[in-house]
Amino acid sequence: MSRAISNKNVLAAQFETADFDGPFLASFGRPELRGAWLIFGGSGSGKTTFLLMLCKYLCKFRRVAYNSLEQGLSLSLQKAWERVGMEEAGSQIILLNKESMADLRTRLRKRKSPEVVVIDSVQYLHGWKWNDYTKLKDEFPDKLFIFISQEKHGEPKGNLAASIRYDAEIKIRVEGYKAFVTTRYEVPELGEGGQDFIIWQEGADAYWLNQIK
Repeated sequence: MSRAISNKNVLAAQFETADFDGPFLASFGRPELRGAWLIFGGSGSGKTTFLLMLCKYLCKFRRVAYNSLEQGLSLSLQKAWERVGMEEAGSQIILLNKESMADLRTRLRKRKSPEVVVIDSVQYLHGWKWNDYTKLKDEFPDKLFIFISQEKHGEPKGNLAASIRYDAEIKIRVEGYKAFVTTRYEVPELGEGGQDFIIWQEGADAYWLNQIK
């Protein structure tokens, strides 16, 4: 049975947040690096580049494991890895080559395991249901899981991805080389959180100009 928390203790509770800066602060705010985030978008939108930019930035704060269930180690992923200058992250990031969720759980139970885990993508979590998602979060409450989803008609594809969207502390839709960020860590009066993140300025300008025409 969970214990009740007094009004005083609710107000006095303190939480560890990441000291984001620059465009990441403007888009994400100062988030806790635990729980779940969701990134979704269509093919060719800039989603992979944005994800790797985010992974590289998060390496400043935590160790990152990127579980590429969809592509695995491939030439296109290697090119994207190079494009964002991931070599600068050094040993702070590892790529998991289509690692099963059972093996991933075993990895995460070890001491000094990665604190941020990217799962790319939800559509390759074969047989997974909402209960599997909540069990993963409950087992590793101090880790941040970033789920990637394909998109259909502007929404995360499939029931599981749609449910994760409602639960996630941060949800990001990528289109036309822009990331549209909805964050629970937004502080509008300080300009922290909620601003669009430009992935590639030239590509974004061209794409959105064509949308206006």
